[in-house]
Amino acid sequence: MTPALSGGDRADARRNRAKVLSAADEVFAERGLDVSLSEIARRAGVGAGTVYRHFPTKQALLEAVFAQSLSELFASGERRMARFPPTEAFFGFLLEVVEKSQRRGHICDVVAADTNWPHPALTASVLRFQQILTALLHAAQRAGGVRADVGPDDVGALTVGCAATLAARRDRAAGLRLVQTTLDGLRPSATVTERPVFRDGLGVGRGAVACCAECGAALTVRPTGRPVRYCGATCRQRARRRRLAD
Repeated sequence: MTPALSGGDRADARRNRAKVLSAADEVFAERGLDVSLSEIARRAGVGAGTVYRHFPTKQALLEAVFAQSLSELFASGERRMARFPPTEAFFGFLLEVVEKSQRRGHICDVVAADTNWPHPALTASVLRFQQILTALLHAAQRAGGVRADVGPDDVGALTVGCAATLAARRDRAAGLRLVQTTLDGLRPSATVTERPVFRDGLGVGRGAVACCAECGAALTVRPTGRPVRYCGATCRQRARRRRLAD
């Protein structure tokens, strides 16, 4: 029969668990995932048995580090909502998510690649993160600081891409500027009244889709010959009459 833990023993166990999580987070960020639990124990200043008692496998430790990261982000999001205007809180939170996701990219990749995802131990943390992200987004949208046509899933996907961008840049300051430029795309534009056609300056290739210059209907661009500008004779004649009237 396992003896009951006293209050002091439970407090020691909580402190040791926190030490292990902090050490694991640091070691994984510095050296990747190819480190042993024994090495993490040395970094934490505890015995290997203490690590195995809390985390029997490396996978369990990875999940715990990831869950703690999500919990920290949730708490940060709540603080931002309480202290800052909605738009500032939202963009500040996104930048924090990007930076922390980039630092913990190895862990995120392993957890996301697990075919048994989501694990019960992580479900609550994931849901809380999604809730705070949604709350911050909707508050910023109500304040007019974020486009109305984006949702939480869009924002989540964008932060993943931004984290990859930041990780790919050796110059961290330059990477952050690029991330900020990308996130600025979520802001509404006071000068745009309709969705513009994206143009790359070189023309579009085979099978690409453009829009009628008159009515905005989708056009399939021909790979050869003059570029198609109108969806048919009606729009072509209407555009011609407008040019003559001008």
